[in-house]
Amino acid sequence: MKPAISHWNERYRASDDYLFGKAPNAFLERQRARFKPNMTVLAVADGEGRNGVWMAEQGCEVWSVDAAPAGSERARALAKERGVALHVITRDIMEWDWAAQQFDAVVGIFFQFANPKMRAAIFAGMQQAVKPGGLLLLEGYGLKQLEYKTGGPGDAENLYTPAIVREAFSAMKIEVLQEYDASLSEGARHQGISALVDMVATKAL
Repeated sequence: MKPAISHWNERYRASDDYLFGKAPNAFLERQRARFKPNMTVLAVADGEGRNGVWMAEQGCEVWSVDAAPAGSERARALAKERGVALHVITRDIMEWDWAAQQFDAVVGIFFQFANPKMRAAIFAGMQQAVKPGGLLLLEGYGLKQLEYKTGGPGDAENLYTPAIVREAFSAMKIEVLQEYDASLSEGARHQGISALVDMVATKAL
């Protein structure tokens, strides 16, 4: 197991609680109207499944992908607890076959283990995996998060700016791109004022 994956696996196993809670990410929940029954959705680096399960509760068919086996176990347990079906796949997202299937929506929330090179590959893959006319949703920490220290990486190169996101997704129609501060309460790991960058984009038909 790669060191980064082992790190996350150990973090998940070290606590009986869901590290980021069981409720969906606040930005994702605000996009509820965009998710329709029977949509196919890829949840990138979905961790313990809180976001994938929530999208399944909206009637979507969701593929929840994470590299850490312990995260996948939690995702399966949460789906069972909530009474929804979820395709849980344990795989390093850097080894995901983006061309194998296209989805109505691809969602990436706080996968900031990725350095710039990895991030570029993931961003490109996410766009490839979206069907024409489909959605791509992204949220991550901005640079001011280094001051707040309420979650996320301690390395500036892993953080987002609107310019980074705009350039990476320039081939898509960006409907929402905003940088702002907000108070998060998502389990033990995301607590307090946070610097956020959100994006919603659609792929041309």
